Formats: sequence, structure tokens, C-alpha cells
Amino acid sequence: MSEILTNTEEDKILIQRAYRKLLRSIKTTLDEQDKKDIRLAYEMAVDAHSKQRRKSGEPYILHPIEVARICAEEIGLGATAVVCALLHDVVEDTEVTLKDIEEKFNQKVAMIVDGLTKLEKLSDVRSQQAENFRKILSTLSKDVRVVLIKMADRLHNMRTLGSMPQHKQLKIASETTYIYAPLAHRLGLYNFKTEFQDLSMKITRPDIYKEIARKLAATKAERNKYIHEFIEPLTEELRQIGVPYRINGRPKSIYSIWNKIKTKGVPFEEIYDLFAVRIILDVKTKKEKSTCWQVYSIITDIHTPIPERLKDWITTPKANGYESLHTTVIGPKGRFVEVQIRSERMDAIAEKGFAAHWKYKGVKEKKHDVFATWLDNVRETLENPTEDAIEFLNDFRGNLIDEDVYVYTPKGDMVVLPKGATALDFAFNIHTQVGYHCTAIKVNNKLVPMGYVLQSGDQLYVTTNKNQKPTEDWLKMVVTGKARSKIRSAMKEERRKQGEIGKETLMRKLGHIKADFEENADALAKDYGFDSRVDFFFAIAHNQINLQNLKNYKVEGGKIIFEKAAPKIDHLTPRGSTKPLPRKTAGKSQLIIDGQDADQYEHSLATCCNPVKGDDIFAYVSVSAGVKIHRTACPNAENMMANYGYRIMKAEWTNASNSNFVADLLIVGIDGMGVAQKITNTVTHHIGLEMRSISLEGKEGYFEGKISVVVNNIDRLNQAIITLKEMDGVTSVRRIDL
Repeated sequence: MSEILTNTEEDKILIQRAYRKLLRSIKTTLDEQDKKDIRLAYEMAVDAHSKQRRKSGEPYILHPIEVARICAEEIGLGATAVVCALLHDVVEDTEVTLKDIEEKFNQKVAMIVDGLTKLEKLSDVRSQQAENFRKILSTLSKDVRVVLIKMADRLHNMRTLGSMPQHKQLKIASETTYIYAPLAHRLGLYNFKTEFQDLSMKITRPDIYKEIARKLAATKAERNKYIHEFIEPLTEELRQIGVPYRINGRPKSIYSIWNKIKTKGVPFEEIYDLFAVRIILDVKTKKEKSTCWQVYSIITDIHTPIPERLKDWITTPKANGYESLHTTVIGPKGRFVEVQIRSERMDAIAEKGFAAHWKYKGVKEKKHDVFATWLDNVRETLENPTEDAIEFLNDFRGNLIDEDVYVYTPKGDMVVLPKGATALDFAFNIHTQVGYHCTAIKVNNKLVPMGYVLQSGDQLYVTTNKNQKPTEDWLKMVVTGKARSKIRSAMKEERRKQGEIGKETLMRKLGHIKADFEENADALAKDYGFDSRVDFFFAIAHNQINLQNLKNYKVEGGKIIFEKAAPKIDHLTPRGSTKPLPRKTAGKSQLIIDGQDADQYEHSLATCCNPVKGDDIFAYVSVSAGVKIHRTACPNAENMMANYGYRIMKAEWTNASNSNFVADLLIVGIDGMGVAQKITNTVTHHIGLEMRSISLEGKEGYFEGKISVVVNNIDRLNQAIITLKEMDGVTSVRRIDL
């Protein structure tokens, strides 16, 4: 944001209009105090932000007002959340303090606003982003509204990202898909999740996004006509069950369609389930399940069902509270159609997730509360946060995995774990001490390794021994955040205990050279290349360090004077750029990095995504290999930008580049004699490209293979893909994203 003069009369009209829209969006009942608090928060925010503008040029106050509207209308939150949303940036960006907020409102509002306020700039820029994530996520155990308001804040930022520089858009989009989209899924905010994914894709893969959006728009009329054909024979049958209902057909998100194109390896035109038909029943809670199955029976009497595509999330809801009955049937013209059957209550929870869950809490008897179970796991992860914020964030993401498995204790109690969870994850889920002392695990009465990947329906029995302790190998056997954080915590405690011997040794050695222990311990650890005292003491205890060198240090007034050493890791500066490095290779650069000729940097093209001239790219400062140039569509981009945003720099191609690039293509088709020869001839003679390698494998009538070709820009590569697709017997060709 930028500082300017106070809002103009025209601005004030815009602000008042936005505020009235906010008030109309509030669906919860407000008492007089609520109304006063909302008005006070609005006036306080308007005054505090009066001299600020967003990058787009509009008054900054429009942002918190819109965040508050999203909280009220799109999540369904009440007055307290609206007040906090209006104030969510005032402490960070203005003169207002938390004490001011507590005095004018209450302690709860101050606590929520504090949770939404970014940390002050840290001395270690590497953990700034992750530390801010950790602060926000840690509030889950106190008040989930902090995270819900942050979701609304991020959604509005994503909707208005166009005025930001492209490299910043990429970083924000990657953060969004890395943590906010999976968190929205886990909180049951389906609409937020899909919009996060679509808006991020619009930035990271703009060409693919625009192409799918264009094709969806072009097929809209045909799709609507087909949905009418599908629904028409159902209406009379549904009317006879005597329950009010509504039917709608909604297209799948662009991101999910692109995922299908990738995973199935087929073009857009061959994906038939581009939409889902949803039948929503207005029925009392006690009759929900039986009525949904009754509707399922009607649908499968008229349209042929595909039994293996039946998903019953009514009997066993998803871990994010989602309840619905899904089935896929064969509709008119032989096309697959996904049908979702649910009640109005289920639909509200599916649309507004956690917020709607609390509205209906207690309405339906359940053996377990899925949100409460998940929050318990989150709380346990937060109880032992690792010192490394990035490590913590990755552990937390283990709690956000999309799919679940349902397993059972020896007594028959159900335990919900993320897909991919292991037997050892189960042990830690039962109780931390069960995990710590686990020695053997039986699944369905058969002894299995601790790293056995659980399948739905498994029944487990854990054997423990009080002398058993976690080892480093255990980290490779678990996927859940809870298990990982508990194992790390136990190992750190063990290292701390063993390090006490090293600590005593160091204290003696420092005494010999008349150096103060507390004054020098951290600096010494850093000088020896350790991130913490604990690791330093542990290394001393295990004779991994020669402390004889201490006598060579200069000591003044009890403090060691360290010689100034050259940087050991990289050339990062606090602002997140790099100092130019002498480039080892000569020749004209094909790139501009951070606005400068790339010849000033030690740089190379990343082999994980093989950028080609014309690809959207960014620069990443690696620890030891200089600057790496990645595609924005690189499979590693999301993790790099979300966790190491301070290392990201802007990169672009120059017009003068005459370089060649290697690109890998996946090609699939009908197997036959001479396929490899035909492909080779097409590439080298018809298209005129150099082929570096080709490997094909035939399987029962079809082949799949990888070819590497040399091109000088993205247009040449795209033309090659089109030409290969036109070959007889070839069904699909696509660039490989590793």
C-alpha cells in the first residue's frame, strides 16, 4: 500500500456504499451492542486507514470492509468476526494498538486481531513467512475465527491481485495453493478451496486456464441442454416421494478439470463429467439418510449406475464434516454423470464448512465430532512446535491431506486418518505414549512393519514396551503432523539429555580461557556451524568437535572476539535479492534477472522443469548452486515460493536469445510395427527438430513413451506437439511436468 492524502468525496461515497453492502450481507441476528460495535469498528478502521491506498489506487479501507462482507455472507460468521475483520489490519499498518482495541471492545476481539497481525520483521528473513503462518495457525486451538477471517482476507487479496508485480503474484498464488487451499478443504470451505485453486492457476498457468475457461464457455449451452435431458425423466418420480427438493447442475472447477486432463492423459473434449448434478432435499434430520437412499434408488432405476463409483459420505462423513451421497451413472448418449444427493443441512455444511457445522451442532447425533477430532490433532501438533518454522508448516500440512482412511481399534472404535497414514501414525493417534513406546503392530491379526500403509477397514493392535524410544528412522515411517512433531520432540529431548555432558565439557573449556559461558555459547555454536545450542552440545558429547581450538580464540572481558568470516552459504541480502556473482561461462545471456543482465549472476536452467524460451519463469537463489531458473509451472515452484519467498527473484527472457533448450514429451497411442521409427521420422524430418532420446514401451495394444527434443522457443515446442498429435495412432502428446 502507499501513503496519500485523506479520502476524497468520491472515495467517501464508495466507502459508504461498501459499508451498506456489508450490513445487508449479515445474516445472523444482531442485538444493539453488536450494531454499536460494528459501527465503532467501521469508524475506527476508516479513520486509521484514511491516508492509505491499495496498489490498485482505491482507498485501503475498502479491503477490510470487503473481508468483513466475505466473513458474513460467504462464511456465515457473526458480529464479532465482522468487527475483527474490519480491524484486522489496523495494528499492523496504523497507529492503533491492541490496547486501544481491548479498551474500546473486549479481550476476545483484541486476541483475534492480534492473531491476524503479522509479526514484526524478524532478523532471520528465512523464516518470516513460515513464522507468520505459524502464528495464524496456532490460533486454531484458541479461536478458529482467526483462521476463517484470514481465509476471507486471502480470498479478497487473490481476487484483486492484478495490480501486483508478476513475481509477487506468483509468490502469493503459490502460498495460497500450498497452505490456504488445503486448509480451506479441511475446514469444509469448498467454495473457497475451488476459488483459491482456480485463481492461483490463473496466475501460475495462465494459458491453460484461459483455454479451459474458453472451452467451458463455448460448451455452456450444450451442457445446460444435456442437464435438462438428464433431469427430465427424474422429476415425476422425485415429486412422488413428497419431499421438497431442488436440482442444479454446476460445472467442475477449471483446476479440477485440468487435474483430470493431467491424470487421465486425455484432451478436454474427452472429459465427459465436466459437471455434477446436485439434488438437495428439504427433509428433517431424522429422515435424511433414508430419503437420500430413496432418491438414489430412483436415479439408478432410470440411469445405469457404475457401482464402483458409489461414495457414501452420509454414513461416514469426511474428516472435514462433509456429508453427501455421490454416485456416477450413465446418462443419455452414454455419457458419465456424477450425481450428488444431500439434504439442505448437508448442503449448508458443504458450502460453509466449519461455520455451518457449529450452527447445526447438536442437531444430529454422531459417534464422533469430525471437526473436534481434527482440532484435537491440531492442538497436539501445536503443543510441541519445532524451532524451525518451515518444518512446523510442513508438519501441519500433514493434517490437511485431502482424503482419509477409516481404521478400527481392537474394540471396534473407528479412527480417521489421512490417506497414506501408516501403522505408526495410528499408534501416535491413539496416544503419544503409545506411539513413543510402540514395538510391534498387528493389522487384521497379522504382524506388519511400522511403516505399513493403512487401508480402510483395517483393524489394528499395538504392542508397547516402556524401554522403547523413537529413532530418526521413525520420521520416514509417518505422514501425520502429530506423529512427526511428537517424534521430533522426543528426539530433541533425548539430544538435550545427552548434550548435558557436552555442555559441562564446554563450560570447563571456556573457564580455562576465562570466557563467560552464557555470553559465548550461542555465538560459538553458530561459529562451528550449528543452528542451536542443543545440536552443538550433542556434537561435543559425541566427540564430533575438537574444542582444543578454543585456546586460539581471542577473549576480551569474558567475551570471545570472532574473526570476520566469509559467507558460508549464499549471498542473500535482507531484502531477499542477491549480490551479483561473477559468471563462469562466457557469452550473451538469454535472460534478465531482477532487472539486470543475467551474466552478472552464476545461473543455470533448472533440470526439474527444463524451461524453454517463452515459458513463464522465475529465479530462485539456491544454497550452493547459484541462481536457478524455473518454470512457474514447475512441480517444485509451489513449495519454493511458499516456504522460501525471500529467495525468489523476477526473471524474464530477452529478445536476443538464440539458445536451444531440451524439452521432454509424453506420447501415448496405439501400438504397432515401426512406431518408434515413425515418431523419429516425424520429429527429425517433418518437424525438423533434433531428437536427444526416445524410449517407448508397448502394453497390450497401446504404447507409452518419452521423447526429448531440442527447440529454441515455446512456440516451436507447441507446434511440435500439435504435429505429433496428428500422427495416425497417436492419442495424446503432452509436455512432462516432473
